Amino acid sequence: MPANRWPWDRQPAVVCFFQSLFTCVIFPWCAGWYRLRPMQAMETEVKIRVADRAALEQKLTPLGFTRVTARTLERNTLYDKPNRELRNSRQILRIRQYGNKWVATHKSVPGGMTEEGPHKNRVETETEVEDGPVLGKIFEALGFYPVFVYEKWRTEWADRQGHCVIDETPLGVYAELEGPSEWIDATAQKLGISQSEFITLSYGRIFELWRDQTGSKATNFTFEEIPESFR
Repeated sequence: MPANRWPWDRQPAVVCFFQSLFTCVIFPWCAGWYRLRPMQAMETEVKIRVADRAALEQKLTPLGFTRVTARTLERNTLYDKPNRELRNSRQILRIRQYGNKWVATHKSVPGGMTEEGPHKNRVETETEVEDGPVLGKIFEALGFYPVFVYEKWRTEWADRQGHCVIDETPLGVYAELEGPSEWIDATAQKLGISQSEFITLSYGRIFELWRDQTGSKATNFTFEEIPESFR
């Protein structure tokens, strides 16, 4: 039977199964789910400055968190046009190396949003790629060039609704809570973190503020360019 003449009112069980599976993967029935469609999500997160990493990690397992990845070096390169077109329109184009994995990401501010609330919200589209440096050359051929590099050692934890990642950055340790807004607030409370400690700045902006305060000539948020004394 031609594909365009399938009697959809009489679908076989296997078709119904795959349609049901597709729906469950993309839009699972759980409170606060924030996936939009494959590869794209409404990313909702906050950062928190961490004074005692060991104490924070000791609290995660009793709360139902499981460590997803061990401590891994992550290196991120942002691309933009010479006139900083993406930055000026509050977008980013990024290639991330996480261990041996490469991920390409685009982020933008949700339509109609003029200022941040207690949580940072971005429309995020990303996909794993086989060869990050080759993709970087493609970006350059299209007029997008490397403009900023930031790196950290990241450890990922997750429960059934969200993630808690612990980042050792060149300027100290931060945690990120990412998931539905209600989950972020509830998890922070269980961890003894108040909303006054929430940070919605990007690592790039944190770096810029530090550079302005210290007069540093560093151009990237890397361990090589920032002295260990600032950690």
